[in-house]
Amino acid sequence: RGGNVVMMGRLLMGVSAGTNNVSGSDASIQVSYSKTHRFGIHIRPSDNNTGGGQPMIFQNQAGGSIGSIGADASNVSFNTSSDYRLKENDVAISDGITRLKQLRPIKFNWKVTPEKTVDGFFAHEVTSAVPEAVTGEKDAVFEDNSTKPQQLDYTKLIRLLTAALQEAVAKIETLE
Repeated sequence: RGGNVVMMGRLLMGVSAGTNNVSGSDASIQVSYSKTHRFGIHIRPSDNNTGGGQPMIFQNQAGGSIGSIGADASNVSFNTSSDYRLKENDVAISDGITRLKQLRPIKFNWKVTPEKTVDGFFAHEVTSAVPEAVTGEKDAVFEDNSTKPQQLDYTKLIRLLTAALQEAVAKIETLE
C-alpha cells in the first residue's frame, strides 16, 4: 500500500500516509523470529528520549483502562488497575494463614528443560486457595487433543502472602 506497510493476512502494520498504524480483524496475532535476531518484539519510545511512559496499555471492551506495561530509563513495570474508585465492598482478608497452608510449593523441572530445576506450583492445586490466579481448566485439551495448559499469575499470590504474614506478625506480637 505504499510507505512502510506490511500486509500479513488479516493484519496491517506500518506507516501509511504519514500515520503509524496497526489494525486487523482477526483476534489473534502470531509473532515469530529467527534466532539470528536479538528479540521477537522490540518496544522503544520513538521520541529518542529515555523518559519511557506506557508503551502498552490494556483496555476493557468499553474502552476503560485496566492495565499497562510502563517503562522509564531503566525499569519496566507490569501494572493492573487497583484504584479505590473502581472497587467496592472491601473487607480485610482474615483467613490468610488458612489459605496459605493450602498451597504446596514444589521444586520441579519443565519437561523441555530437564536440566533446570525451578520453584513453583501446579496451577490446579492453587485454584482452591486463590482461584483468581489460575486461568484455564485442569486437563483441558485443544481440538487436536494437544495439551491446553492451565496458567498461573504468580503476582496474584502476593496479596494472600501479605495477609498471612500480617496475621503471623500479629500472633508473634501478641506472644511477645
